[in-house]
Amino acid sequence: MPKMKSNRGAKKRFRVTASGKIKRHSAYHSHILTKKSAKRKRNLRKESMVSEADAKRVKRMILA
Repeated sequence: MPKMKSNRGAKKRFRVTASGKIKRHSAYHSHILTKKSAKRKRNLRKESMVSEADAKRVKRMILA
């Protein structure tokens, strides 16, 4: 049986924290930024955690 391959796209988008949670970047921050307020753009810079519902699936993609 060959080794499982990690999903390379997911590997570049998610990081695992020391406690095992998964960090992600916010969407909607790449283009069409003129109509978005400074406050909204500032908040989109922050990283957030992947929800518990998706965490198991993402972990399987990046740690395989």
